Amino acid sequence: MATAVTAAVSFPSSKPASLPSITSIISPERITLKKVPVYCRDVSVGGRVVSVRAQVTTEAPAKVVKISKKDDEGVVVNKFKPKTPYTGRCLLNTKITGDDAPGETWHMVFSTEGEVPYREGQSIGVIADGVDKNGKPHKLRLYSIASSALGDFGDSKTVSLCVKRLVYTNDKGELVKGVCSNFLCDLKPGAEVKITGPVGKEMLMPKDPNATIIMLATGTGIAPFRSFLWKMFFEKHENYKFNGLAWLFLGVPTSSSLLYKEEFEKMKEKVPDNFRLDFAVSREQTNEKGEKMYIQTRMAQYAEELWELLKKDNTYIYMCGLKGMEKGIDDIMVSLAAKDGIDWSEYKRELKKAEQWNVEVY
Repeated sequence: MATAVTAAVSFPSSKPASLPSITSIISPERITLKKVPVYCRDVSVGGRVVSVRAQVTTEAPAKVVKISKKDDEGVVVNKFKPKTPYTGRCLLNTKITGDDAPGETWHMVFSTEGEVPYREGQSIGVIADGVDKNGKPHKLRLYSIASSALGDFGDSKTVSLCVKRLVYTNDKGELVKGVCSNFLCDLKPGAEVKITGPVGKEMLMPKDPNATIIMLATGTGIAPFRSFLWKMFFEKHENYKFNGLAWLFLGVPTSSSLLYKEEFEKMKEKVPDNFRLDFAVSREQTNEKGEKMYIQTRMAQYAEELWELLKKDNTYIYMCGLKGMEKGIDDIMVSLAAKDGIDWSEYKRELKKAEQWNVEVY
């Protein structure tokens, strides 16, 4: 650490006036100085009492600029706001769950004409048409983007969403329909859609094309990972070629609820060394103990392997879906970390700081 020292030394004398000698030593590397108190003391030098007064200034610690491991250069956020949304049009809207699935999920594509420059892992807001019970415009709802930055048509002029229709019975026995999800699922091609955003940097992809990316999704939480995987395996980019390992775990209640199953199986066939795929179908599959196959149950079958991957600095975990999924995954990791004498909660905090543990749940 660079320092600057200013010292005043005076020698007592029988003469009425003393002749002080002042020495100043300043390091040329000093940039920012932090003052500390002045210290005075008497010392004996050659039989004479010397009064020494010194003020020491030390260089303030240099501020460390964190370099993100994610591909965040030039990322646009909040280009369109609720009061000034972008108006796109629905180009495609199709149900992607079977008729016997518990609930409907739809895949939809909107035109943007390149005016909504999003990245894989970001979200957009949608404002449903009409007004609420107070006569005010509906509030926006955020949805994870399900397409790569190039879009499903490969021309960077569209954005896709994966939306589950929300319908439930409340405590009074009344049927309640989610305003925005039903608005979106009922859209017909040509209909206008008010879009805000894009927003979010939490789920951006890593810069490292050789990384191990473990993706954990439940239901429509698959959206950002579809965007990742399209970029990795269905597209060609001059400045990006994925050479690492992508491992997807998708949890759903029934096999008729498996979203984008055919796409993912084609990817696995195309790049078997770079893509691993595991489904957890809770109402149809069980483990060797007879327990229902939730996403954490499926992961537990690879627990040791996953833990070894998590100890590497180029492994990234991404989690998207129902809020309760993180606890189930924590339960697996606690015991594995303990075997190595590691406190999981502390280790997870370090992973988060290093941008290796990324969570977007609802």
